[in-house]
Amino acid sequence: MSPPSRSTTRIDEIADSLYRISTAVGDEVMPGGFTFNQFLLVDEEPLLFHTGLRGIFPAVRDAVASVMPVERLRWVSFSHVEADECGALNEWLAAAPEAQPLCSRLAAVVSVGDLADRPPRALADGERITIGHSTLRWIDAPHVPHGMECGYLFDERTLTLLCGDLFAQPGAEPAPVTESADDVWGPSEALREAFAYAPLRAYDAVFDRLAATEPHLLACMHGSSYRGDGVALLRKLAAALATASASAVRRGES
Repeated sequence: MSPPSRSTTRIDEIADSLYRISTAVGDEVMPGGFTFNQFLLVDEEPLLFHTGLRGIFPAVRDAVASVMPVERLRWVSFSHVEADECGALNEWLAAAPEAQPLCSRLAAVVSVGDLADRPPRALADGERITIGHSTLRWIDAPHVPHGMECGYLFDERTLTLLCGDLFAQPGAEPAPVTESADDVWGPSEALREAFAYAPLRAYDAVFDRLAATEPHLLACMHGSSYRGDGVALLRKLAAALATASASAVRRGES
């Protein structure tokens, strides 16, 4: 993905010590605009989830610096290998001398161990890492919605699921957080159907494990984060994907 020619970046605290850094881009990326969100968890060992594109690194770095010294960053994590997820990984590693990539075991083996300038810390499915007050749990989520190495982090303290591309919404000026499920569901389903980025097969077991975390906050990479019944939205998405999968089977697409 090419760096956006025009962008604006803002930072908002959406939970205790959890900051959403959002860069809005214009029609050159998507009609009506789009957002690329990173999430900074400030703790004894601060963690950034998603690096952002290399082209927006200076703006995201400045946003982090408005909250804490960038060199304090200890962990740089992401859901899967893609430009907006980890494109600026090495820039962050250069800016924070003690920082280390944090990813799934599969991502470490197939990509991150080679592309990163510093060896990654690889997490197994269900493995926990304590970064101070927060304990984070890695959940493998292959192909939900992207990549065999895909996975998510759940913050057991704030009950936040850092859910990457799930519930991605279009628009250049979404609210940092919404408590209306409709604000997330309608736009995210329209985007999924338009771009067909989600798998054609149902992945009920993955959604069962994500729902079992009982998240109170869904930290979405594109669009607004959602505070409310995260389990209900996850179950709703699982059902929609199962319906799409069944339709694809009938059409002979999978």
